[in-house]
Amino acid sequence: MAALGTLEWRELRGRIPWYGSLLNHAVVVIPAALAVGFYTIAERPGLFDDSLASLVAASLAGALFFVINAALTGVTISLRNATSVRSVVVGDFRVIAQSSLALGPLAWLMAFVYSTAAGWATLLFLLPLYTTRGAYARIVELREMFTQTVRSLASAVDAKDKFTSGHSERVQRIAVDIGRQMRLSESELEALEWGGLLHDIGKIGVPDAVLMKQDKLTRDERIIMNQHPVKGEAIIKPVERLKPELQIIRHHHEWYNGSGYPDRLEGDSIPKLARVLHVADAFEAMTAARPYRMRPLTKEQAMSELRKYAGIQFDPEMVEAFSQTEWVRDVPDPGRPETFPVPMLAHAAATRSQAATQGGPADN
Repeated sequence: MAALGTLEWRELRGRIPWYGSLLNHAVVVIPAALAVGFYTIAERPGLFDDSLASLVAASLAGALFFVINAALTGVTISLRNATSVRSVVVGDFRVIAQSSLALGPLAWLMAFVYSTAAGWATLLFLLPLYTTRGAYARIVELREMFTQTVRSLASAVDAKDKFTSGHSERVQRIAVDIGRQMRLSESELEALEWGGLLHDIGKIGVPDAVLMKQDKLTRDERIIMNQHPVKGEAIIKPVERLKPELQIIRHHHEWYNGSGYPDRLEGDSIPKLARVLHVADAFEAMTAARPYRMRPLTKEQAMSELRKYAGIQFDPEMVEAFSQTEWVRDVPDPGRPETFPVPMLAHAAATRSQAATQGGPADN
């Protein structure tokens, strides 16, 4: 049944390569065989002699099937997408664990009805099962639609300026990689994904004359530009699903020494995920062309700037985590912590007034 149930029209029409078909069947057939083996052993005479014990055995077999299936699927997706097995598997557990684990007891109930009542009575399960499947499909569809909507919003911001095309998605990827280096939880990584895409959504409300100005911004223009995190928070606030991302959007331009904006938070009072995104945002901005700087910095130069401003603009811990990612792992990095001590407080204080009018090395 597991082998037949995994057949697809695409497979029958030859649209899936043989190794893809083999994998699609294996990730269901192997867990099914092992689960059946477990249940067969657990159901042998003398071990489980009553229906309650049989239900427990069936439930455990169903759980075993789900765990093995999730593990095999997680390994496959992680190899294909170059992501960690843990992030894929934990993500699956969070989304479908409850509904999947409930199928074991339901399967036992169907078998119990078949063996103790008329066989046709099992057909009564078809309608609720079909309805549940349809509801789950709609949940997946709504989630995908939500994802596409968020990406469209991010693209709308990037489209205002040809220099920032794709900026939000690149910031998202960098921020998530930093988060993985720091072993953040799955919920935090998800917040970085959405926050990375939407961190500049407030720039929709910034006049083009300010947003795309090639010369140095005046004080009044800098004040207008510095309002985009607040505007972004106001735009996203009505979306309950994006509540964890609000702090990232509002505070991703706060400086570690307290001279950033909009709230001049300092050190650990800045939300952790906002500090992560600040590093990702700065690196992407420095290594891409901007109206005020047509020639991008090299990765080595950008890394040097991050080291230079660690403890002033950036959280040193986040800079160090970023230095371990694939983005700069092979880039010469002369600014190691032992050779670039945290700047003196006098130097940090001197930058407070400068940040209010000029912005940091990568305040875009």
